[in-house]
Amino acid sequence: MRTVVAGLLGVTFALGSAHAEPDSLGDLLGPREVAVGEAMRGGATGATAAGLNPGGLPLNRELVFEGGYGYRASDSASLISLSACDSTTEIPGCFFYEHTGASPDLMSSDGSSSSRRTNVAGLALSRMLVPRILIGVTSKYFSYASSVVDEVAAKGFAVDLGATVRLTEMINLGVSAQNLYASADTPAFPRAVGGGVMGRPIPTLTVSFDARWRLNGDAKAARYGGGAELFLRSGSGQTAFPIRAGVLHDNNAGGITYLSAGLGITSLKWGIDVTGRRAVQGGSDNLLLASMRFWGPRMAAPDLSTSIEPGF
Repeated sequence: MRTVVAGLLGVTFALGSAHAEPDSLGDLLGPREVAVGEAMRGGATGATAAGLNPGGLPLNRELVFEGGYGYRASDSASLISLSACDSTTEIPGCFFYEHTGASPDLMSSDGSSSSRRTNVAGLALSRMLVPRILIGVTSKYFSYASSVVDEVAAKGFAVDLGATVRLTEMINLGVSAQNLYASADTPAFPRAVGGGVMGRPIPTLTVSFDARWRLNGDAKAARYGGGAELFLRSGSGQTAFPIRAGVLHDNNAGGITYLSAGLGITSLKWGIDVTGRRAVQGGSDNLLLASMRFWGPRMAAPDLSTSIEPGF
């Protein structure tokens, strides 16, 4: 285990860097989704649902609090996240806050060291229409400030929409639209649409594939990836060790391909996840993410025979 963790750290902080563009679509993602190539729209729960697809919140029934930290070498960015998600209610919801502070190696407007600061706070809500169809919406307030030449500060509100379709107990489809409406036009919060499929061929193995298209700004491009997650359990069954790996390709700037891997440990009350990602072709962007979760009440996940209570 120690050897694998050391390898992740080594991959993340290896030589090379690239200038990252301001883009909240990636900054809002945590270690679990990044580890599998950002391919979790078909099974997004908890904080992952707030960043990828709010329609996935009713896929489980749990109260979970999560905090995370990430470091991106290309622009010396620190990524901080906090969330509280409750899917035990009739209308599952998730409060979240994200902060990104970066110091890209670019010219600032006054000739000093450049910086970017982004703060996002929001609420994701979802509803199971029928056992096979789940829908959700995320409303968020954002504030973006930058001293980089030609980058303009912005703040306002944005809305995401998402839906999950459960084809079978083992296969889900997910679709979502990020920043479908925004009160301020800024490249830091671009509009994008995406979709994906997630399958569980056996109870301990999940495989997934996603694609995303950015619709505005200078970096209109497709971004697609896939990955797998294997859950290894202890002899007592009280502790699990998720192992994740994925690949991601972005057509922007001539094409960049990333490899990612992650490890975790999960008990009945808490969980820790660590992920490293590195660009292996077309760039050299390196990223390290870690998060810790604490669970409150947890109940069995709803199946396709779950009845729906009247009302919204």
